[in-house]
Amino acid sequence: MLISTAARVLKLPVASVLAACLLATGVAGCDDHAARGAAAPRPGPSPHGGQAAAGVLASYPSSIDALGGSVTVGFNTDCPDPFVDCPGNSWATGTRPEVDSIYLRLLDLNPQLKDHNVNDAASGTTMADLDGQASQAVQHQAELVTVAMGTNDACGSRTGAMTPVAAFREQFTRALDTLTIGLPQARVHVVSIPDLYARWESFHTDPRAMKAWRSVPFCPTLFIRPGSHAQKDVDRRAAVRDRVIAYNSVLAEVCAEYPQCTTDGGAVFRAPIIAAEFSTHDYWHPNIAGQATLAGLVWDTLGY
Repeated sequence: MLISTAARVLKLPVASVLAACLLATGVAGCDDHAARGAAAPRPGPSPHGGQAAAGVLASYPSSIDALGGSVTVGFNTDCPDPFVDCPGNSWATGTRPEVDSIYLRLLDLNPQLKDHNVNDAASGTTMADLDGQASQAVQHQAELVTVAMGTNDACGSRTGAMTPVAAFREQFTRALDTLTIGLPQARVHVVSIPDLYARWESFHTDPRAMKAWRSVPFCPTLFIRPGSHAQKDVDRRAAVRDRVIAYNSVLAEVCAEYPQCTTDGGAVFRAPIIAAEFSTHDYWHPNIAGQATLAGLVWDTLGY
């Protein structure tokens, strides 16, 4: 059940607009510190609109739970077989040394975290599934919760249609309400949705990628007729990018209403596309190198 706006921390309109600007576009000049993806120093204001709750950033967590979709469970990350999940390779909670996940980095700082790395993400999920994952994080009493959700909403994986922005906002708010009520002292760190259009732009002239996309179109809204330059296809792909930007604005705006919620400031959205960091099975999911880069990007915005 959603809690009332009055029950949450008072939203600061200027801060919220700034947060939306940063997370959606990463435009330099909004705030140079946050635009670089850096988190605010401990303790003090979050860089994304809310005032950090006492103790949220003051100590290292002793448990972590990762929420999200296929990237967070390490799908197609140089696994023994293609098209399977490999959570041990996850940027968030994995144990593979080459990835150097958030969990492993925090474990170096807090030995009490050992074996308290839960991954409740699931391949193919959309924002509608986040509240259920949030409930699992509450059951696990996580002290740090990472959220990386929204790619499949833009890709129309289940219905072929992108999730409406209003529904996306309601679903994300419901999940943060669940975490706020169930884990009032936990920190929630929200990762921006990648620039999916940039992946198409980078790979659409590669015959291997085109073949993979036609075989298993992980993002139908982008990969229908991936080589076409007909105006309707150009417009469709532009609409996907616009929707991702709108979703990222929602993530920033809603997160700014919760004292314990921080974001990556758009770092993942702004990340360059490096071909060597993607699976050659699908040219869509990050491989081991890509998971390592993602871990580093998010770590730099956590501020530990």
